Amino acid sequence: MFGVDQVKALNDLEMLVYGYVMKYPEKVRYMRIRELASEAHVSTSTILRFCKKMGCGGYTEFKLQLKEHLEHRGQVRIKDDISEVIDFLQKTCSDAFENKLEMLAEVIFNADHVFLAGSGMSGIVAKYGARYFSSMGKFCLYIDEPHYPTESRFLEHSLVIVFSVSGESRDTIGHVTRFKEQGCIILSITNTENCTIAKLSDYNIPYYVTYMRLKDYDVTTQIPAISIVERLGKKLYQYTSKGPGPI
Repeated sequence: MFGVDQVKALNDLEMLVYGYVMKYPEKVRYMRIRELASEAHVSTSTILRFCKKMGCGGYTEFKLQLKEHLEHRGQVRIKDDISEVIDFLQKTCSDAFENKLEMLAEVIFNADHVFLAGSGMSGIVAKYGARYFSSMGKFCLYIDEPHYPTESRFLEHSLVIVFSVSGESRDTIGHVTRFKEQGCIILSITNTENCTIAKLSDYNIPYYVTYMRLKDYDVTTQIPAISIVERLGKKLYQYTSKGPGPI
């Protein structure tokens, strides 16, 4: 409900109001302005200035926004449905998908250097992928820091495997564009093939599951991305051990 810039704009007295509202939101929604002023040990004019900085025309509008925020927070639901994941795993059994993984495993094997990049939950998958591929005989590094420096002439002929659910993360798009400027090949693993990161990539693997958000957080399942990593890693082992052939 409160933005970072809004909170930074508060003075010391207004911070007292903010602190009280954060501690007792359910209580504040039913309080009159004088009651809140008494409890927070500030004047009613301080509360009105606080409301204005929060983007409200007055105390009544602020309480309405607070009420809507609390009611919306209580309506958050997370669907526990694995049918989409099962459907994706079934699709990966097709000859077309199998052939695509075979081709990409060879691309990974032939790359001079391999980096896996992502942010947030996708950054965790990138870290896991780098560890998994390294275990299969192809040394890889991961980048999960948005501002990690990636400008280097030594990146030419490198492969960058990018993980992003939405494919629209500004930080990850920044990494992709910088890597492309260095002559890197981009392989992206995203939820759809119509996102910006997929369009910037040389290769893309979409998996198509429902987006899920909990408040400000993306909690979309990462099972398809992890599955792709493990399938690619096992096919990669065919090249890093004794050459192409069954494991």
